[in-house]
Amino acid sequence: MEPDLQKTAEMIIEWAEEKKAEKISLIDVKTKSEYTDAIIICEGMNQLHLQAIADNMMDKARDIDLELLAVEGYENATWILLDFIDIIVHIFNRETRSYYHIEDLWNVTPRNKTRAERENGQN
Repeated sequence: MEPDLQKTAEMIIEWAEEKKAEKISLIDVKTKSEYTDAIIICEGMNQLHLQAIADNMMDKARDIDLELLAVEGYENATWILLDFIDIIVHIFNRETRSYYHIEDLWNVTPRNKTRAERENGQN
């Protein structure tokens, strides 16, 4: 993953962690996708938690002028999608995430990584 893209992804992950998002996955899809370079997937406990995660990401993105192209699913809040163009963020509740198995599309296993693990590129 390119350094600037990696830095942006790490910021978005930090914003998710600030609101206690769980099971965060970062997937590099640059060579597998034509519409984005990276996907971040995380989950929250309920509608308010998902919205709080999304709100934090949108507020922080606005603060640094990170373009947000689209937001989908915010009102229903079982699956919120934030499109930052080069990075797509999926914020799920547990039931919806387990139903759709998005990670299976990219052949990865979600797990919480510490910041040190992500910085060292550990799986």
